[in-house]
Amino acid sequence: MRVFKPVVSLLLLSGLILLAILLLQFFELSHFQSYIAILFPKGMIGVKEADLLLIIQAIMLIVVFPVYLFTFLFSWLYRSDNPHGIYDPDLIDHRVAEYFWWGTPLVLTAVICSITVIRTYQLDPFKPIVSDVPAKRIQVVALQWKWLFIYPEEKIASLNFVQLPLNTPIHFEITADAPMNSFWIPHLGSQIYAMPKMRSELYLIADAEGDFPGYSANISGTGFSDMHFIARVSNQEAFEEWVALAKKSSENLDIPSFELLARPQEGYLAPKTYRLQDETLFDYVLMKYMYPQAIQ
Repeated sequence: MRVFKPVVSLLLLSGLILLAILLLQFFELSHFQSYIAILFPKGMIGVKEADLLLIIQAIMLIVVFPVYLFTFLFSWLYRSDNPHGIYDPDLIDHRVAEYFWWGTPLVLTAVICSITVIRTYQLDPFKPIVSDVPAKRIQVVALQWKWLFIYPEEKIASLNFVQLPLNTPIHFEITADAPMNSFWIPHLGSQIYAMPKMRSELYLIADAEGDFPGYSANISGTGFSDMHFIARVSNQEAFEEWVALAKKSSENLDIPSFELLARPQEGYLAPKTYRLQDETLFDYVLMKYMYPQAIQ
């Protein structure tokens, strides 16, 4: 009984400490949710990725919590001044104990691997999003050190700014006229590499209006830190108004003007819209390093 009471007290104290830590983390996450995009996503893909992250963490805590609790418990039971804490040297070869502390992590690792593999196939970035609304195609070109967005159907383009309609699947086609970068809108979901001579694809959807930051998640040079953009999600009416305004832009974008824009330039460039004069611009960027003799 003398041993039992301290053990119960220790377990209660440990539980209260863990509860306080969880409440503190919950408060911090709630207060700073606008800065922790991956845990507070604004799109279906981002939500599924956040769910996967939290599920895996919860499974790992099945091991973490008992480890911490038993650490306190054993430290108390086998302290030097406890005459009842009898050390059993044969416990190291105890078969049931061995099965437990090797088998539990093995089973949990298998569960985590299975869930991750299933979700990885479900969240394939090349996989179209099932929706009653047709997908909007937007072509993305990573430059040094800026982002160019091309709307081939609307015949417009924008620099360091992309407008997205609400609750509409977005089909991004991504390439680069620069060193390898990674296209990422944390609030909406997956990141994917942008590389010369390669067409990557990414399907995303936004279910909340607002301005969400986008980044290059891959270091690509001295101007990398300024390589960010704004993804603005709006209702369909506001999106169409923006498209109509972009079509009236005084700036034209064709292959010669693109080559000027593609020159390396440090420092963040303010968002700008263009009237697209050459609908094959994305294909030009994609092919220019494959067959340079064909476009000279």
